[in-house]
Amino acid sequence: MTKFFILLFSIGMISAQNNYPIVLIHGFMGWGPEEMGGYNYWGGREDFAQMLQDKGHTVFTVSVGPVSSNWERAIEIYTQLKGGRVDYGKAHAEKFNIIQKPDGKVYESLYPEWDENHPVHLVGHSMGGQTARMLQYLLIQEIVVNAETGELEKSDLLGQSHSNQIRSITSIATPHNGTTLADVVTKTIPFVQYFVGVAGVAGTRFYDFDLEQWGFSRGKDETWPGYVKRMRTHDAWASKNMSSWDLSIEGAKEQNGFLLADPDVYYFSISTSTTEKKDDSAFHIPIEGTSILTRTRSKILGSRVGYWADGTPTDSTWYENDGIVNTCSMAGPTTGINGEDPIVNYDENDLLIPGQWYALGPIQMDHWNIMGHLGDDQSNGLAKHIISKQATRLKSLPPF
Repeated sequence: MTKFFILLFSIGMISAQNNYPIVLIHGFMGWGPEEMGGYNYWGGREDFAQMLQDKGHTVFTVSVGPVSSNWERAIEIYTQLKGGRVDYGKAHAEKFNIIQKPDGKVYESLYPEWDENHPVHLVGHSMGGQTARMLQYLLIQEIVVNAETGELEKSDLLGQSHSNQIRSITSIATPHNGTTLADVVTKTIPFVQYFVGVAGVAGTRFYDFDLEQWGFSRGKDETWPGYVKRMRTHDAWASKNMSSWDLSIEGAKEQNGFLLADPDVYYFSISTSTTEKKDDSAFHIPIEGTSILTRTRSKILGSRVGYWADGTPTDSTWYENDGIVNTCSMAGPTTGINGEDPIVNYDENDLLIPGQWYALGPIQMDHWNIMGHLGDDQSNGLAKHIISKQATRLKSLPPF
């Protein structure tokens, strides 16, 4: 009789489906649907969000601070979905000397129904995967303003716990353990520089660093090069409240200590790689066909050693990369002080359980090919297939 009930339960789990919306979260130096002159972060000249909608999925594409910290990006996602004015938290604002509630960050709701009865799937590319994990953390925690008095934050997100609002998190080419190229990437802004130059379009609506919380905005007649130069030399980069820290191996390690896998959330990671091992050493070099934009950085990553704060170096497993992120960092978080999250290789025949990472890949694509950028028709088609397949996979998960 017990076996019979177990069988019925398993069949029910396999056949169950959900209609929860998918939320797409861009990575470092990413942009939203209204920016970049219609060139999509998710799909390039195509539109992955529209493709998924055409297949019957509900999709929301958020636009968060491209160089901001995961904390601030996560709060911006929450506010865009629920609507209202961003509130980064009193304690956070005081700690980093930022504006707690910027006047310009007020949003109409993308999904006002979002609650425990109307959960979502979060899908993040690159840093977007880290941000998704941060949002899950902020949802289930009650953030304290004063540890001595126990005073809680007063915002809807930070001041109370919200359970069962995220059904799954999918990370794509995400540096869960950081990237050994963080200092290079965050200072040179490689990808957006290229496309803005190609497009030759000016105007604050074309691209914005969204740093109003730091009192930083683009001047009315300011040129793009001038805007970028001011952003790159801003004092914010010296703090731990910026992407440069979150993307570093030490910053990621710190976050991995408290951004733990939630037992009620399904986790998927999709890894990418555009290198191969050299015959005469442990170093990696770009494979043939790697785009010019990522080839140089891929070569640097293929022989670059990073160091944690205690002086411990990264080993040779960190050489494989996709031109921006070390491939070994993509499967899931493993460097936190409390140990690594459970990570297993995805098998479509397995009965999926929440609370652990299902790793797919590595897929032979670079960091931008997987988003439909800088590739040929074949790689763009593969990217569309991967995104579409994952959306179908999420839809098949059992509802809460």
